[in-house]
This record gives sequence, structure tokens and C-alpha cells, in this order.
Amino acid sequence: MNGKKLRIFLYGILIAVSATATTYYTLPVHRIGMHSELIMLGDLNGDHAWDEKDVVLLHRFLANPYARPRLEALKVDANRNGFIDDEDIRILERLYAVGDPYKARTDAIVTRLSFPYPREFFLYLPSSEYTQRPTMILDHPALVRSPLPFLRTMAREPRTLYRDRLQAEVYDEGLRFSIAYGLRRANLLPVEREYVLRKLKRCEALWSEHDLFPLLMMLIELSEDAETLTVKGQTHFVAGTLIFRDHLRELQESPLYREYSAGRQPTSAVFRKMSDLLRRDLGLEMNLETLAPPRDMLKLRNYSDRAVWQYFKSTTTRQDFMKLSLFAQHDRRYLRAVARTTPKHADMPLENHNLPMVLLYREAMRIKPGDKRAAVGLLDEAVRIPFAWVKSIPRTQLPSSIALENFLLPGNKEDGPDKSRHWNVFGGIAIYKSPEESVRLALAREVKDYREEGRNPAVMSEFIRDTMANLNGVYHIMTINPHLLYGLPADE
Repeated sequence: MNGKKLRIFLYGILIAVSATATTYYTLPVHRIGMHSELIMLGDLNGDHAWDEKDVVLLHRFLANPYARPRLEALKVDANRNGFIDDEDIRILERLYAVGDPYKARTDAIVTRLSFPYPREFFLYLPSSEYTQRPTMILDHPALVRSPLPFLRTMAREPRTLYRDRLQAEVYDEGLRFSIAYGLRRANLLPVEREYVLRKLKRCEALWSEHDLFPLLMMLIELSEDAETLTVKGQTHFVAGTLIFRDHLRELQESPLYREYSAGRQPTSAVFRKMSDLLRRDLGLEMNLETLAPPRDMLKLRNYSDRAVWQYFKSTTTRQDFMKLSLFAQHDRRYLRAVARTTPKHADMPLENHNLPMVLLYREAMRIKPGDKRAAVGLLDEAVRIPFAWVKSIPRTQLPSSIALENFLLPGNKEDGPDKSRHWNVFGGIAIYKSPEESVRLALAREVKDYREEGRNPAVMSEFIRDTMANLNGVYHIMTINPHLLYGLPADE
């Protein structure tokens, strides 16, 4: 190649590089890291048309909105007010009848009905944005046989005042439970039926007091139980973990514990009572006063178990973290559940903590399709996400009930993510080993901590609270099956 041709060749390369760089740095798609999907409201099958096929899918959606993906629910919210209401259905029926939003709008105006402009049926949905499920406030056939009779007369309007919004969510969650309960009612085990009836009585009492927030929490618990939880195939031991937990709560309120806290009963009396409960509820013979320390992680067998755990943790990807974080930061039900915090040392029975962890674990199971070990690994990584910006806020400017270490997770100020770790770790050990070994290991660890941290009533209270978190994790991780009723839609 002679000098002239070489210069032409080099100039050509320079021009090509310059053109590429100019294109890359000037086109908006390259200057911002945003990726969005354009969706059509009402286009339930995603074929870019409004027709009879969507009518069929709308009827299927209305039969059980909670079995359908969040994106589909979002597309049904035609008036974009965050509710599934009568106006949405009226708009969609008119749209499907003609298939043309311009004609549908013209016809609606003639009859003095409001109707969106055609452009309003198109919505950009950023990939980094969480798809929120609208609140369902329509009547539903499931109300006829609902075990929550107050739903049938409940006022529900698409309003935004706090109390009105809470009441709409109570209706939505009550309907969600009613549909799921109707599907499972005939096949419930006696112990499951008794458990539901106790909670239903509590719901009726809360409604009579019009105490909406705790009622909403109870209904979310019932919905999660109905959709994902069963003791079928589980041992008596697993069911007994909740019985033991409830007995520990009763122990905290007992005269014996008050006497112990006042220094008039010895530690041995509390340990003896707990050992009796272990024997009665779980069939475990354990003398907590003389319990040996937990297993030695230097032993090869125990180290190999930990290696398997680490492997499943390593399957967590950046995208997994993004999905879980978006859920925790934006999901309406999770945010309601995690909002239930109390001032320092006011949640001794650990009642604020379990429901958010159940919701997080179910989402982790969705992200790691049905793989319990991978879901445990994802949560194990998530509890260590550092939120340095939270710690940079002066403590005097933070509410006393907010966990300082991590806004992703539930917890009161004194707990931080500690109880979340207990819930997830010992629930995970129940999968890797067995529920019995998990409980034994948890108790050995708590006894060891009690001995090392002061052997006083405050440390004993944390012993009991940690144990309750451990038991909650064992029970729910063993019994949750997110495929039980509906399966897991791809974008749900």
C-alpha cells in the first residue's frame, strides 16, 4: 500500500470513528441509561389491538384478579387512578366494542360520558420501575360466600384520603383472601381450619372497632396463608414451632417472668419452663441450663454445609438485587406491613416482624423461581446491603422506630436487620438439615449468647425474641409454597 492509499485508509478510519462517537454521544438513547417499554392500557394479550380476545382476558381477570400478573392488572386500570373500579370496566367495554379509541371517545362524548383521549391509553413503563398492582374495589361474586361478611356492606370509593385509602385496601385484601379461601376451603386440614377461624374472629373484632390498619395486616396474613401456606406433608414438629412460639409469648406475660424480671425468681425457673414447653410442643428433650455450645464450624462436615450455602448465595445476581429492592421500596402491601414499627423495646412479642419477612421471602421465591435455597441465599445477601446514606443522617433526626441499618428490611430501632437474619438463617438451616436440627442449633446459639452477654433479664428477653424469630423462619420457609394456588406469573 503506497503512502496516498495509506492516508486515505487512515482518514477513512478516523471519519468512521468520529461518526460513531458523534452518534453514540449525541443520540438520547446513549446519553441516558433509561430503558422503557411502551404498553397499551386495555391490551391484555399484548397484540397491539383492542378486540374480542381482550374481552375474554378481561373476564378471566375479573374472575380472580390476584391470580393474574401485575402488568395485566395495570392494563385494566384504564383511568389510571390506581384502582380497579366501575369506570375502568365501562371504558374498556366501550373500547373493545369498536377497537378504535377515537371512535369510542366520540361515541362516549355523545352520550355525555367521560372517556380518555387515545394517547392516554399508551404508557411508558421504565424497566427500572416497579409495577404496582392497582387496588381492586369492584363487587365480586366471591363476596356471597366470603367468611368476612363486613366486606359486603363496606363503602369503597377511589379516594386518596389516608383513611379512605386504607379502607379500600382492606376491601381489596379481604376480597383477595375470600377468593383464595373459596378455592381451598374444601381441602383444608382441621388444624388449618381452626387457625383460619381464630384469625377471622380477630378480623371481625377489628372491623367492629374500625381499627383499619391492624385489620389490613391481619387480612394480608390470611391472604398469604391461603395462597402459599400448607402444613400438608409437613411433620408435627413443623406445626409445633408456632405453638411453641405462642407459648413463649405467653411466658413473657406470665407471673413467673414478671417475678424473674424483678429478681424474685432464678434463671433456672425460666429455663425449666422453656424446657417443659419444648418437650410438650415439639417433643424435644433439652435442658437449656446445661445445653452444650453450637456446632464447631472448624469441623469438615459443618464447613462443607456452609460451602453449599455459599454456593446458593453466589447465584444472586445484580438483577436479583434490583428486583428485590424495587419490591421492598415500592410494593404497596410490603410497605404497609413494614410500616408497622413501634418505639424502642415496645415489640417484645416480635409481632411487627414476621409478615414483612413472609412477603420478602415470597418475592425472593418468585425471583429465584421456586428454589428455596436460592431464595434464602438472596435474602441472606440482601440483609447485608449497606445503606450508608441512612447512617449519615444524625440519629436525632431519625424516628426512634426505624431500623437504622437497612431500610429494605423490617425491624424496630433496637433490632435493625438482626431479627431478619435470624428468620432467614434458621429457616434456611431447616431446609439444608431439618427443622429439628435448626431449632436445636438455634437454641444452642441463644443459650451461648445468654451466657456470654450478661445472664440478666434484658439478655433473657432477647434470647426469647431471637428464638421467636428463628421459629417463625423455620415454620414459614418450610410451609410456604408460592405455587400452591396460582403459580408464579412471569412478571408477578
